[in-house]
Amino acid sequence: MNIIEILQKEMEQEAVTTRKMLQRVPSDKLDWAPHEKSMPMGKLATHIAELTGWVPMTLNTSELDFANNDYKHVTVTNNAELMEYFESNLVAGREALAKAQESQLPEHWVLRNGDTIIEEYNKQEVIRMAYCQIVHHRAQLGVYLRLLDIPIPGSYGPSADEAWAAK
Repeated sequence: MNIIEILQKEMEQEAVTTRKMLQRVPSDKLDWAPHEKSMPMGKLATHIAELTGWVPMTLNTSELDFANNDYKHVTVTNNAELMEYFESNLVAGREALAKAQESQLPEHWVLRNGDTIIEEYNKQEVIRMAYCQIVHHRAQLGVYLRLLDIPIPGSYGPSADEAWAAK
């Protein structure tokens, strides 16, 4: 298996768990946050939903400059819109990897804010970082759901909710 095939497989595996988690986000709690320093649930969930969209951005650019980026946070008003956003970004990520060449992966890529370089990576590392961000923020979302007493789906095996339900 080459690196692109490995990245494709990982995207598909994480999409299954991400989809299950995002499906649990209640439309009436999108503005809810567990703490004043925490993102509201809707913003966190849309960030998770957008992260596979980083794959085409990474493969088709040499940097992300926060100071000169026209990024606009997508706001969803219900779970159906959230799921549609997730699925559209997943399609974009799949398509980008299907067209990608192994030779692109070691290319230099920079994360910056104007003249300040935050980090330098190769494109393969950025794609892996996006996947890690999905897992990281999905775990945060799991805490939000737990605090709202919403059952948590399993990620890499059954969750406590699923394990107890089976007994």
